Amino acid sequence: MAPPWPYPRLIGHRGGGTLAPENTLAGLRLARRYGYTGVEFDVMLSGDGTPVLIHDDTLERTTDGHGRVVDRSDAELARLDAGSWHGPAYAGEPLPTFAQAGELCRVLGLWANVEIKPAPGHEAETGRRAALLARELWQGADLAPLLSSFSPVALAAAAQAAPQLPRGLLCGPVPDTWHADVQRLGCFSLHCDFRHVTPRLVDEAARRGVPLVCYTVNDPDEARRLLGLGVAAVITDRLDLLAPHGL
Repeated sequence: MAPPWPYPRLIGHRGGGTLAPENTLAGLRLARRYGYTGVEFDVMLSGDGTPVLIHDDTLERTTDGHGRVVDRSDAELARLDAGSWHGPAYAGEPLPTFAQAGELCRVLGLWANVEIKPAPGHEAETGRRAALLARELWQGADLAPLLSSFSPVALAAAAQAAPQLPRGLLCGPVPDTWHADVQRLGCFSLHCDFRHVTPRLVDEAARRGVPLVCYTVNDPDEARRLLGLGVAAVITDRLDLLAPHGL
């Protein structure tokens, strides 16, 4: 039997997927308008140690800023435009803090898969700060956020800081040691690239009681196949094609 999964089965990637600038409040609002109740986004530390929403170590791809996120102060990051790259409709969209995103998720009724995305050399501190703030932001919520990361160091630090929050181990290709890694880190779930999912992996995860989450699934037929196979949830960039009422 598949392990229990108390969270949404469809999750918006980086907020609004490709339909809105990634890792922004606008993306979270768009996900809710499409009927989603679960989102995924990335959290990294600013130069002041504040958790902010961004995927890359550097600012160039998704903002009008330059350089490394970890080298920029909160004041510098707050002045950036994180929306114009996506289109003129989002010009001036700010780069949000994790606190702003968490508060909006609570208001909108969105559950969150928070990916801890540390800059090199900041793995433990990012895991610790993200976990502590997540615990504070979702205090009293019916569903706590799930913290995921590719970094074992960040996950271990998150576990020490907020052991009550569930965690997920991220990978691309799934290593043969995946279950030992999940156990060692005290993780609840395994998150992997959907292209590496096989019936054998789904069966093994179910047998071991580990929910399996897949990214990034943009084809409705593929999403149906994976969910029918027993995958716990899929993360998508195409919120319009995989809208909850249409899948």
